[in-house]
Amino acid sequence: MVNDQCNKVATIGFFDGVHRGHQHLLRQVLEVAHQRHMASLVVTFFQQPRHVVTHETDRFFLLTTTNEKLHLLQQAGIDHCEVMEFTPELALMTAHDFMQLLHDKYGVSALVIGYDHRFGHNRSEGFDDYVRYGKQLGIEVLQATQFPAVSSTKIRELLLEGDLEAANQILGYRYMLEGQVVNGFHIGHTMGFPTANLQVAPEKLIPADGVYAVMVELDGEQHQGMLNIGTRPTLANSDERSIEVHIFDFHDNIYDKELRLSLVKRTRGEVKFASKEQLILQLQQDAAEIKTILGS
Repeated sequence: MVNDQCNKVATIGFFDGVHRGHQHLLRQVLEVAHQRHMASLVVTFFQQPRHVVTHETDRFFLLTTTNEKLHLLQQAGIDHCEVMEFTPELALMTAHDFMQLLHDKYGVSALVIGYDHRFGHNRSEGFDDYVRYGKQLGIEVLQATQFPAVSSTKIRELLLEGDLEAANQILGYRYMLEGQVVNGFHIGHTMGFPTANLQVAPEKLIPADGVYAVMVELDGEQHQGMLNIGTRPTLANSDERSIEVHIFDFHDNIYDKELRLSLVKRTRGEVKFASKEQLILQLQQDAAEIKTILGS
C-alpha cells in the first residue's frame, strides 16, 4: 500500500555509537528536512547487517544498544526512528526494492546517502543507480558531504585500552552504560561506599577495568558518582566481572531501577590491595579526586 504522506527526509544505517561521523550525516538530514519543511527519519536495524550478510560467528560488542542508539538519535534532533529486523530476506532485497519500501511504508520523499555508502543486495550499485531508482519512485536522492574517517573499531580499541578521553573525543559525547540495578555482594556499604550493581545488555562493550568518574541519570535526575569495573581482587569474593557505581550523597533503595551512566574520566586501573583497610583508604582518595573532577 502506497503511503500518501510521503513527507520525510531519511537516511539509513546501523549507526553503532552514533559517533561524530554519524552526527555529521544527521546534521545534513536535519538541514534538508528543515529546508523542505519535512520531518526527519532514521531507518536503522537491531542486528549488525554485516553479520547477517557474512554469517560471522565472532561475538560483536556494540558501542550502543538499540535503546542507547535511539536515545542519541533523539538527542541529535531526529523526529522519527524506525528500527528494522535485518533478516536474510531483507539482505537479499535489491536497492530498488528497499527504496520502494522506504517510500511506500515510511513515507520517504528524500533520502540522504552517507558518503560512499552502499545498500541493497547488489553492492556494485552506487549513488548514480540510487538517483535513477529515486526518480522512478518519487524519492530525491542526495549525497552527504564527506567527514574525516571515524572508525568504530578504533573507538572500541580505545575503550578496551582504558583511554576513555580519546574515545569520548571521537564519539563526540561521553560513553554510556545503562541497565538495571540488581543484587550484588552487599560489601560496599560495610566500607562506607554502598554501590548499585548494574546489569547491562550482554552485547554492550564494557570499557577496561578500573575506576571512573561518572554522571548518573536516575528517574530523569543527574547525580555524581564513582564507578568501578572489574572483579574486586582485594575482596576475592568472585571472578565475575561487575559494574558497580557509588552515587555520592545518595541513600535511596534503587533495586530494579534503570540507570544511565555517562563516563567522564578513568582515574586508575583496578588494583589488588594488601588489605580491606588499604582498599578503604584508596576509595576515600578516589572519591575526593572524582568529586574534584566532577566539580563538587
